[in-house]
Amino acid sequence: MMLFKKPTSVKGTLLALLLPSGIALMATAWLVHGILLERMSWDFVESRLQDEVAFLELQIRHSDGKIDTLRTGDYFQEVFHHAFAIQSPTQTIISPSTWEALLGPLLQSDQQGAIRVRNTTAAGAPSDVIAFRKAFIVNDQPLVVIVSEDMAALKASQAELHAWTAIVSIMLILLLVGVIWIGITLSMRPVISLQSSLKKLQCGEISRIHVKAPEELQPLVKQLNQLLDFLDRRLERSRDALANLSHSVKTPIAAVRQILEDTSRPLDDDLRREMGSRLGDIDKQLEAEMRRSRFAGPQVGKSAFPVKQARDLSWMFGRLHPDKSFELSTDMTEEHRWPIEEHDLSEILGNLLDNAGKWSSTFVDLSLSEDNEQMLIVVADDGPGVAQDAISELGKRGLRLDEQTPGHGLGLAIVCDIIDRYSGQIHFSHSPLGGLKIEIIIHRKT
Repeated sequence: MMLFKKPTSVKGTLLALLLPSGIALMATAWLVHGILLERMSWDFVESRLQDEVAFLELQIRHSDGKIDTLRTGDYFQEVFHHAFAIQSPTQTIISPSTWEALLGPLLQSDQQGAIRVRNTTAAGAPSDVIAFRKAFIVNDQPLVVIVSEDMAALKASQAELHAWTAIVSIMLILLLVGVIWIGITLSMRPVISLQSSLKKLQCGEISRIHVKAPEELQPLVKQLNQLLDFLDRRLERSRDALANLSHSVKTPIAAVRQILEDTSRPLDDDLRREMGSRLGDIDKQLEAEMRRSRFAGPQVGKSAFPVKQARDLSWMFGRLHPDKSFELSTDMTEEHRWPIEEHDLSEILGNLLDNAGKWSSTFVDLSLSEDNEQMLIVVADDGPGVAQDAISELGKRGLRLDEQTPGHGLGLAIVCDIIDRYSGQIHFSHSPLGGLKIEIIIHRKT
C-alpha cells in the first residue's frame, strides 16, 4: 500500500513539493533561532556579570581590601539587581542571605569565570543561575567575588520570544501556501486560455491559436499552429488531387462512352486500340494518385529508421538487378531516427534507387548523413548521366528522357512532391562516377 499518492494535477504536485519544503525550512529556522537565542543570552549575561565583578574588584581595591567599608546590602541589589558574594580571610558577605546555600559552595570552589548552576534545591534560592567568580589578591590578602543572576526571568522572556517566533513561522507558512496557490493560479491562466482556444478551434470559431503565452508555452503554441498549417495544406492537397483526378479521367471516360454509344460504327481493331489507349490513360492517372495517397505527408508522432530502410531497399534492388552493385555508406546507427514518415522515406529511397538501378552500368552509391540539423540523402550512379540542358527538366511529372526504358515518368516527380512537403531541397548534378547525382537536403524543424 502506497503511503504517498502522486498528485494528478500541476497545482497538487507543486503544493506537495513546496509545502513540506516550506514547513521543514520554517521548523529548521525555529530550532536554529532557539539555539542562537540561548547562546546570545548566555554571552550577554556572562558579559554583564563580568563587568559587575570588575566593578566590585575596583571598589575593594580602593578600600584596601576592607570589605566591611563597602556599601553592600540593598545598594548592590538596587544598582545591579543581582546577588553577590564577597569573601576575605576575615569576613564573608552574601546578599541576599537566602542565596547563602547556593553561593557558599561556589566561594570554596577553585573554578574561575562563568559558572552555570542548575537544579538546585537550596531553600529560598533559584534553581537555575549563572554566576561569575573571580579570585584576586589585595594587600597580600586573597579575596573572592561572585556575582550571579537568576535565569528564571530571562528564560521566561526567551520562551515568550521563542513562542512568538513559532507563531510568526506558522503565519509565514500560511502566507507561503497562499502565495504559492496564487502564483500557481496565475501561472496556469495561459493554459486555461490555451484550452479555451482549442475548444474554439474545435467549434470552428477560430482557425489559429492566438494566446499571449509565457515564454515556456510559446514553443507549444507555435508547434500547434504549425500542425494546423500542415493539416490545412494536406486537406488542400487532397482536394486538389481529387479535382485533378476527376478532371483527368473525365475526358477518357467520355471518349470511351462515345465510342460505345455510337452504334453506327462497328467495333473494329482501330476502335479497340483507341479504347485501350484511353483506358490506359485512366489507369496511369489512377496509379499516380494511388501512389500520391501513400505519401500524403508525415503522420504525427511517426518517424523512420533511415539506415535500416536504406539497407533493406538496397538489398531488394540488388536482387532485382543482380548484375549491379548497390552500396550504402553512412556513419549513423540503425537505431538513429529521422522525423520523416516511414512510407515517405521508402518512397524517396525506393524511387531514387529504382531510377539509379535502371540507368547505372554497374554501380549505385547511396549515402545517408546528418549534420547541423540537416538530413542529407545522396544517390549517385555510373550510368550515362543526363545532358546539361535536360537536368533542369528533371522532376517534372510525366517527363521521360528515354522512352525505351519502362516507366511512367512519375518517380522523380513523386520524390519532388514529398521533399516539397517537408520543406526540403533536391539538387541534380553530374556524378563523379559518371552518371547522375541526386542530393536531397531536409531540415529538422525546431
